[in-house]
Amino acid sequence: RSGRGSRKKRSDHSTGLWWRTDMMWKGFGSSGARGETTLIAPGAVIDGTITFAGILEIEGRVNGNILAAGDEQAVVRVLQGGHVHGDVSAPLIVVNGTVTGNVHSTDHAELAPRAVINGDVRYNLLEMSKGAQINGRLLFNGGSTGPGTGAGGSPQSPHDDPDFS
Repeated sequence: RSGRGSRKKRSDHSTGLWWRTDMMWKGFGSSGARGETTLIAPGAVIDGTITFAGILEIEGRVNGNILAAGDEQAVVRVLQGGHVHGDVSAPLIVVNGTVTGNVHSTDHAELAPRAVINGDVRYNLLEMSKGAQINGRLLFNGGSTGPGTGAGGSPQSPHDDPDFS
């Protein structure tokens, strides 16, 4: 394991959450982000909104919205076997699991081969692998950074769209 740097792990077995520190992620979905990583482990179920900074990896289930707050390099990874039932909003979002809700990436969204999104995807840059599924709309942010805003920065709802049915 040379060249990987030091690795520290802490866990809270009552919640199924794991944190990894001092680690740089490489490979699929890597953003070069450093910092604390929170892992929602397989079998863990979180009910409620998650607000985070750093890296959030989901292998379990989240029933609620996920919001990156105050971190322009925050990363959400919904890994294979992970499920989110709620909206996801972060600069970098990588999905290889299932999201039932809207996905809003203010920077970069990556949809891996096993990604299933049942909702709209808002993005500035989108990478989509063969096999990824979107049951919703693809909406280009046009450089806007706030969730729920269109290219002009004004609030936008699917119900305001005449083509939305």
